[in-house]
Amino acid sequence: MAPDDPNPFVRREPSDPPSEPAGTHGGFPRETVYILTRDAAQELDRLAVEQFGIPSIVLMENAALALATETIDLMMTAGVRTALVVCGPGNNGGDGLALARHLHNAGATVKIALAARAGSYRGDAAINLEIVERMGLPMLDASAGEIDAGRLAEFPAVIIDALFGTGLTRPIDGPAAGLIAWINAARERGSRVVSVDLPSGLDADSGAVLGVAVAADLTVTLAGIKPGLIRLEAQQHVGELSVGDIGCPHELIEHLGEPLGPPRGSEA
Repeated sequence: MAPDDPNPFVRREPSDPPSEPAGTHGGFPRETVYILTRDAAQELDRLAVEQFGIPSIVLMENAALALATETIDLMMTAGVRTALVVCGPGNNGGDGLALARHLHNAGATVKIALAARAGSYRGDAAINLEIVERMGLPMLDASAGEIDAGRLAEFPAVIIDALFGTGLTRPIDGPAAGLIAWINAARERGSRVVSVDLPSGLDADSGAVLGVAVAADLTVTLAGIKPGLIRLEAQQHVGELSVGDIGCPHELIEHLGEPLGPPRGSEA
């Protein structure tokens, strides 16, 4: 790739095909996109691991790859190459940590903001945290106030919201609420925001705002659309909506989800 390429962090050639539209898997369009409630999404992960033998960290890696494709497309469109990935201590944050690695490997300038102390990360999220630490990716301790709404000049071009996922059921307060306010203030100043699975602070099933919620430009929901994302009251938070494939057997998605579009074989 030429040294003066305006987007050197993108490894695709101009002749490569465009990224797939929402609801496609492996390049072959699915006729139906499925709705997955909070319980169904959790059951999908469990059965993929227990019934089909897919390690949970493989699902996380697949999620990160889907997120990377969408995020790089957004960065190309915006003509930017800097990103801050804000990661909570759960699986949503683990997706973000793995995403940070892929963005870095693609040549983007990436920083990570941890929303909790490093020692509170567990399981697959902790594994991905150790990987990015060994890679030497720059990190901020957001739980200690290293970023705040007053440091407007330091807002990055793109912010990845990987704070809370479908498991959130209680109102957000305290430092996490302040961090969401910081993300929204950054967006008002021109940053683009990508949310992992759903904007942090939205209830996955009802779309209600749990105290405070991120306002995203793009939400990459994983495996299937969460019902709260298509509620009218959630639209100002969701932005553009895309479905990311995490490699779960489609039979599971069909079994656990409700079709949003027409079933296969139906006539127009």
